[in-house]
Amino acid sequence: MVFAFLHQRPYHQSLGHCPHHGPPSAEPVDVLKVLGFQSYPEGVKKTTGFCTVRRGSRPDIAYRVGKKAQISAPTKQLFPGGVFPEDFSILFTIKPKAGLQSFLLSVYNEQSTQQLGVEVGRAPVFMYEDQHGRPAPEGYPLFRSINLADGKWHRVALSVEKKSVTIIVDCKKKVTRPLGRSNRAVINTEGITVFGTRILDEDVFESFVLKPGEKTNYSFCSRSWSFLHVARWF
Repeated sequence: MVFAFLHQRPYHQSLGHCPHHGPPSAEPVDVLKVLGFQSYPEGVKKTTGFCTVRRGSRPDIAYRVGKKAQISAPTKQLFPGGVFPEDFSILFTIKPKAGLQSFLLSVYNEQSTQQLGVEVGRAPVFMYEDQHGRPAPEGYPLFRSINLADGKWHRVALSVEKKSVTIIVDCKKKVTRPLGRSNRAVINTEGITVFGTRILDEDVFESFVLKPGEKTNYSFCSRSWSFLHVARWF
């Protein structure tokens, strides 16, 4: 999800190309930075990122998150204004171990009810529950044709707009599912945001960003968002 503001830069659409960094021009929120990954809390280790060789800059850095990691923060640290955006995009770069199924990010309200979650695996799940309890668990969007648990690096964008959610993986595959939420759906920010719940082995993350109010489509493939290279800013 996007909460701290990073920079966008032009780049070649090929995923194999590691662009150089240009001047900043936009501002999303860096979730890993807000949660203190740069201080390497227990269970978090530094490792090699997506691009090991980058023209005119240092290689990317990533974070290896293990089972012992317990990383959380009040949701209002991510949204100082106290309002979770109704429409938003979640952008992240990840390399899970093959076969892994785990939540990357979970947002809980003050009654400890999970309101939002991103679960990666052989069939990623987008968990969302608004103030009226919609949609019901059986209505959570499931992306059966997407496999993020193959042991490879993936650049992923999840876009929530009105009553649908779209996932784009590696600028190649795009799938849209209905999101049966209420009109004017609200996510409460009085609780906590937890990173990496139900991690049973190890995940490797290079970045994790949420962009309020912005539709994500293939246009993000024609720009180099620093969410793809978050480690440069740490």
